[in-house]
Amino acid sequence: MEVNTFIQSVPLNYFVILSAFLFCLGVMGVLLRKNAIIILGCVELMLNSVNLLLAAFSSYKGDGNGQILVFFIMVVAAAEVAVGLAIIAMMYRNTKSVDVSIFNKLRG
Repeated sequence: MEVNTFIQSVPLNYFVILSAFLFCLGVMGVLLRKNAIIILGCVELMLNSVNLLLAAFSSYKGDGNGQILVFFIMVVAAAEVAVGLAIIAMMYRNTKSVDVSIFNKLRG
């Protein structure tokens, strides 16, 4: 069975519900956690939930434009993780912690 045929056999509202659940889980992780690495992971979860929804809508519409946009979003997300991990590494070197509440002390 081809991937597009499989995706089109699953109702669209299942993808919407799954994407909304993943996005809410990511938002809760960003708001409730203090570890910077977990916060970056939750931001990635939110981006991937949007990618899932965009790919599902693109597949149901029948063109590949949304799937090309998903590829570019994944590239930007990878760059965001690289920059975020560099910032966390510098923060860990200076404070020996990855706790986000330390940022108030770094303000000056």
